[in-house]
Amino acid sequence: MSQKRDYYEVLGVSREADDAALKSAYRKLALMHHPDRNPNNPDASEKFKEASEAYAVLCDPEKRARYDRLGHAGLSGGSGFGGGFGFDPNSFGDLSELFNGIFGFASGFGGAAAGPVGGSDLVYRMEISFRDAAFGVEAPIAISRLEACAPCSGSGAAPGTRPKTCAACRGTGRQRVTQGFLTVTRPCGHCRGEGSVIESPCRECGGEGRRRAKKELTIRIPAGVESGSRLRLTGEGDAGPNGGPAGDLYVVLTVAADEVFEREGDDVVVRVELPFPTLALGGTVEVPTLDAPEKVTLDPGTQPGAELKLRGRGFGRLGRSGRGDLLVRVGVRVPASPSKEEKELLKRYAELIGAPVGKGKGSVFSKAKKVFGDG
Repeated sequence: MSQKRDYYEVLGVSREADDAALKSAYRKLALMHHPDRNPNNPDASEKFKEASEAYAVLCDPEKRARYDRLGHAGLSGGSGFGGGFGFDPNSFGDLSELFNGIFGFASGFGGAAAGPVGGSDLVYRMEISFRDAAFGVEAPIAISRLEACAPCSGSGAAPGTRPKTCAACRGTGRQRVTQGFLTVTRPCGHCRGEGSVIESPCRECGGEGRRRAKKELTIRIPAGVESGSRLRLTGEGDAGPNGGPAGDLYVVLTVAADEVFEREGDDVVVRVELPFPTLALGGTVEVPTLDAPEKVTLDPGTQPGAELKLRGRGFGRLGRSGRGDLLVRVGVRVPASPSKEEKELLKRYAELIGAPVGKGKGSVFSKAKKVFGDG
């Protein structure tokens, strides 16, 4: 009989490896060499057994301590894996957890059979207006999904007939397979894990039990959503096979930009440009809001960039009561082509306050030339 390899060497870890490193190394080897993935490959089966034996020892603190002191000789005296350390597969829960996580089936360590298979989730992408996002809206949508076939009531069998219990697995949908020391269950190959066989398929669905159909729904979009928000409609996805539960429908929203308003959290921003006299002397102006235009009063001497706040005129707060605010940000409007009269008035005002204008001797550029020269 060939000499056993060092267990740390088998798993490819150092002697100081912790539990997480051991589990990670074993999972990789189990995925690579499991007999289900390597049928008719004795070498892979032996490597799988070797890795399982190594992990079973090293993940047990008592066995690992004994192995570290005495090597393989310290594990003799019982049966199991051919190495004799008394391994009991029915009580070793860690391997069961690993196999269920890796391969998705119940192992011979007591795992339970899988329940009915649910239908797939669906995603519907939808664009809504800025105002609909602010206030919320009810909107109709139409989706394509798999629904239970009406003529066969989702069974897949022709009307008047019923699926028959699979003789190979006796209706469990699973078959037990022994691979050396390990006994696992996997989906029955005869009924594809369904537990029943349809001898007379339904003509409408071809035995599938589901048909693609168009479904119209009305959804309620709450106030305050933003681009990327998802609405979940439970049970509105594809119907599950063989009467399994339906999946969910996820509506993913995109909020269109608005020509007038911007959004900052729950607040709405509107930018208004006003003539200089209005800012200097104050006045009442009308500004747009999401509801209706409102009048606001500016104090004399209002500076460009000033912000006025209208409380409760913003977006609805998602999941909360109330609304955000409307922020009016003030700018100054400069005439691009002033009339002759406007120019005269502006020049008189500039002279009054000593502001440089035009290209006369009082302009900034003229003074700069005197200081630095024309060059």
